[in-house]
Amino acid sequence: MPPLLLPSSAAAFKTRSAPNIVLSTKVDPWLTQTLKRINRIKRPLNSVPQHFRCLTETLSLPSAIWTLCSLMLPKAPESELRKDDNPLVEALFNYQIITIEAYIVHVDMVSQNEVAFKLTPETIESLVEYHKDIHSVDTAAATWNWSEKEVQLKKLQEDFVQAANRFVYRTNALALEGLEEDGAGELLCGRSEEVRSAIMGLFLPLLPPPPRVVDVVRPTPLLPSSTGAENWWQPTMSHSQQTSMDPWRIVPSTPNTTSSADSSSSMWASMGMNEMQLPSPSSSFSEPYTTECDSPPQFYSAPMTTAAYSSSMSMAPIPQLPLPSTLLQQQCSTSMGYGGFDWSRYQDLSMSFAM
Repeated sequence: MPPLLLPSSAAAFKTRSAPNIVLSTKVDPWLTQTLKRINRIKRPLNSVPQHFRCLTETLSLPSAIWTLCSLMLPKAPESELRKDDNPLVEALFNYQIITIEAYIVHVDMVSQNEVAFKLTPETIESLVEYHKDIHSVDTAAATWNWSEKEVQLKKLQEDFVQAANRFVYRTNALALEGLEEDGAGELLCGRSEEVRSAIMGLFLPLLPPPPRVVDVVRPTPLLPSSTGAENWWQPTMSHSQQTSMDPWRIVPSTPNTTSSADSSSSMWASMGMNEMQLPSPSSSFSEPYTTECDSPPQFYSAPMTTAAYSSSMSMAPIPQLPLPSTLLQQQCSTSMGYGGFDWSRYQDLSMSFAM
């Protein structure tokens, strides 16, 4: 598709000059009939140069102003419009009609078969005045205030001035059928609606800046496995560790000889030595042995691997442990033992397991 070229007179802020007309080697009959109809003085139209001269002179006249469409726009901002129960009264006092006028700057009946119109300075001035005094006030009142609102509003008005001066309406060359005497004319076949939509598209709203995206900083949980903030401090213990815990290993800080002896004797009386279950050797759980005496507490910890435990069990015999009921009759001290076994010799026992 060839580029759409326009003459320099179609550029923004350019003064009006003679239109640029390009005719084919054979003139269409409808153009010949149109030129004969509008000419008061009969002139011969038997060749392409005669058509070119007649059309150029007609469209170059100062009166060759075309009416593209009409716009009904408010006379004042919305806050200043008159309110009345009669809609006809409101229309008469609150609205005005602006006629969109233009002149022809380009006629191409060879490649594009089109005609181009440019707005007159009076029309541009009317549109700019309406945009500044009414449209800008309404669109500013419809948006919230921010620091650069006045700057954006001024830029919006400047952009509209540029758009109105650059506006060029292009349509089919058949629009010349609406040509009248002295070069004036009107658009036919519903083309006025196209111009009206294009002109109203120049009135852009004032857009506020988009809201700033605030990054929400989420606190890092202390324990990834925790499900709530209220349980983060509670230690967790698996079900297997709870079930494998032997009752005789839980030693209270202040033993009660009366209740503990009765409950322990009834439990150990019905359990043999073969039914005892040792804790899992893979667990590194160690419990402190605490007393209420002034001596420092003693801790029993003998971690070992599964292989070392199995080899030590096969090499060294397991010593026979006394019943817990016999322990309750002794005094709380660091030398308390299980039926003759002194706790101070627990290192010898751990060395025999490690061998």
